[in-house]
Amino acid sequence: MARHWWEGTDSVAAADYDVLILGAGSGGYACALRAAQLGLSVGLVEKGKLGGTCLHVGCIPTKALLHAAEVADSARDGASFGVLSSFEGIDMAGVNAYKDGVVQRLFKGLTGLVKGRGITVVDGEGRVTGPREVTVDGQVLTGRHLVLATGSRPRTLPGLEVDGERVLTSEHALALDHVPSSVVVLGGGVIGCEFASVWRSFGAEVTVVEALPRLLAGEDPASSKALERAFRKRGIALRTGTRFESVRHTEKGVAVALEGGAEVEADLLLVAVGRGPVTEGLGLEEQGIATDRGFVLADDRCRTNIDGVFAVGDIVPGLQLAHRGFAQGILVAEEIAGLSPAPIDEAGIPRVTYSHPEVASCGLDEETARERHGDDAVTTVTYDLGGNGKSQILRTQGFVKLVALRDGPVLGVHMVGDRVGELIGEAQLVYGWEGHAADVAPLVHAHPTQNEALGEAHLVLAGKPLHAHS
Repeated sequence: MARHWWEGTDSVAAADYDVLILGAGSGGYACALRAAQLGLSVGLVEKGKLGGTCLHVGCIPTKALLHAAEVADSARDGASFGVLSSFEGIDMAGVNAYKDGVVQRLFKGLTGLVKGRGITVVDGEGRVTGPREVTVDGQVLTGRHLVLATGSRPRTLPGLEVDGERVLTSEHALALDHVPSSVVVLGGGVIGCEFASVWRSFGAEVTVVEALPRLLAGEDPASSKALERAFRKRGIALRTGTRFESVRHTEKGVAVALEGGAEVEADLLLVAVGRGPVTEGLGLEEQGIATDRGFVLADDRCRTNIDGVFAVGDIVPGLQLAHRGFAQGILVAEEIAGLSPAPIDEAGIPRVTYSHPEVASCGLDEETARERHGDDAVTTVTYDLGGNGKSQILRTQGFVKLVALRDGPVLGVHMVGDRVGELIGEAQLVYGWEGHAADVAPLVHAHPTQNEALGEAHLVLAGKPLHAHS
């Protein structure tokens, strides 16, 4: 194994842990598990619960709500499948019990894993008080390496007060004990679109307000257009390219004022304008750790400007995704252990919005690909899910879009349709392994599956379409 920078240095040789981690969310606990697996001693500081935002107030409970919404849609539409049933509404107590049960089972499993790996968990709020030093409720902990993984919290807008009753963040929304009759969702990103989808399936009237010209501005424009079309068909009102002005409380709820003089009344306002890093008051500036607008600056190996200090997850500029933090945590543990892991390809990180329909992608969108490689070098193929048997069975609409170099590798995969998030693994392999259409087209995909749509799209790209026009 490679010689470590701390070897022969008395001050760090006497540290409490090989790896001291501040924050036990996706990035922090992944780093802890991998470091312990590699034989390093690990201290894990967490003021809340193991698993952090993703497990308790983010990915997992939100997706449980989305699955309940899918069940509600199926029950409501049963007759169209020849299944006679009656839909009597949403029992939020039951929905929350289901959601909370999923979270608790995963939390119990994670707690067992951490304990089984011999990781020391320190409960309390930590603050960086020295080089690779964290103080927790007066207790000073030291590490040969320090990993910052403190995560993020919901943002709001200047002058917009979140009260947790009528004006909510996503964390408040997850704890609602009733279905609102109407909601204004401020923000058309991933969080806003997912909650809009849930509440519409539960029977609420939903209006999405987005200052940018389209929903999911980080996705390929074709994906945004398809989602907007589907949302409108579901009865979700969209106010894209529209800025929020103010909100006032009314006798029944809120009145949301928009630019141009428009006003939308609803029971609730969900503020879903993104998440900000949890770094304020951690002592980073005092220790000389470089930040920008609260985000910790780190290189492609998650190293900060301070020797021996790393940063992972939502506090690092870039995609705020649990699986990005998870991958970064593993990378840091292996970097500390001297394994020299390859940097993470940020463009290749899968992106999924679990709305109805879902939006999934990895790699470059068409515009970025053309900017980098030139218009003449890039080609695209779009395969309509209408030609896919399983999609017909599921009654979902959408597409698979490939962005590729002419006679070269696939640069990006973009998909819209129910359950397309389950296809992103194959798409990531094609992108990550720089697959050419000729490499992927001969692969046999099971029938009937939506995976066939990926295969068919590559057949089209290879110039030999089977169920699509050339």
